Amino acid sequence: MGGLLAAAPIEFAAAQDVTGGGVLLALPSLLATGLLTHQAELYTLPKGYYGLPSIFLLLALMALARISSLEQLRYKAPGEWGELLGLDRIPEVRTLREKLKLLCQQAGQAALWNAALAKQWMTQEQQAEPVFYADGHVRVYHGKLTDLPKHYVARQRLFQRASVDYWINAMGGEPFLCFNQPVDHGLVAALREDLAPWLEANSAISAEHQQRMDADPQVPRFTVIFDREGYSPELFEELWERRIAVINYHRYPQTDWPEEEFREEEMELAGGVRVKLKLAERESLLGRQKVKVREVRRLAEGGRQISIVSTHYGPEARRLAALLFARWSQENYFRYMRQHFSLDALVEYGTEAMPDTAFTVNPARRKLEAEVKQKRAQLKRK
Repeated sequence: MGGLLAAAPIEFAAAQDVTGGGVLLALPSLLATGLLTHQAELYTLPKGYYGLPSIFLLLALMALARISSLEQLRYKAPGEWGELLGLDRIPEVRTLREKLKLLCQQAGQAALWNAALAKQWMTQEQQAEPVFYADGHVRVYHGKLTDLPKHYVARQRLFQRASVDYWINAMGGEPFLCFNQPVDHGLVAALREDLAPWLEANSAISAEHQQRMDADPQVPRFTVIFDREGYSPELFEELWERRIAVINYHRYPQTDWPEEEFREEEMELAGGVRVKLKLAERESLLGRQKVKVREVRRLAEGGRQISIVSTHYGPEARRLAALLFARWSQENYFRYMRQHFSLDALVEYGTEAMPDTAFTVNPARRKLEAEVKQKRAQLKRK
């Protein structure tokens, strides 16, 4: 009979003292963010007791209940968890693994689903002018199946074997998209080859913003914000030729500016928090190509100057500073996801053959080159 059943009907019944029942409070939010949207177009399962909606909902509720692996599901009461799904029981771990294996056997489906949902989320979060945050998260690998390249893990201050996930987030930290790079070529290459092309093809632009772009060639299609790892004047110029503005820390600022240039500005950070900062602005030239950028500096406590560069000539200086300083919301997102949702956990065990020789970033050499350039900049100041 199991083979003739399309899927068991979901029927919720009144119950009391159901362990973990509070996760159902998040069900409307899960549905609103698209948990059951597009999955029927991309995934199929053979006829059986547990259909696609049940499997997707179970995985989402597991995450909310902080059940970080399928194995941990063995120690949960199947009947009580079944009540959360509107069924009499949840699948055994072995059955769930078989279902997930069927869902994952066609490579690239998860990326298509993520892309479809990301378009929906970006439309919902659409601002007068699109702004995106790009950053890489190093996921340490402790297994022995393969020798992944080493990366510098800032939170551990060690070089370890790892892969890198490149994320696109909103100003408040809300995630849009994730690209996994088992062999990392660096943030500059990821922006040039993956992130910027994807945003060009999929980001939505309001009619008002399109009118501003048509009226003023200095208005970008969207702005990408990232940290010093993506500092590259050549990349800045390439992206601006496609009307993509960037905001980045200046990796090699020159002599300090006179304190008389700085004026106190009030600015609004993510979440509506308003702060006052001392800011100054000039036009600067970067790199051998002498790429023209706006340079905004903040005068911090102790007289230290924090330099920001941007190819965006639209907003005032305090707006640029606010956008870059809000980047910490993305870092907070990574930390929260590591602590509560096992962001660094492996999804599956297994390896894939590389089609050809691949070049990767040598983190030790990159760190040494940065120190040499910093030393040269200090000598020029003297």
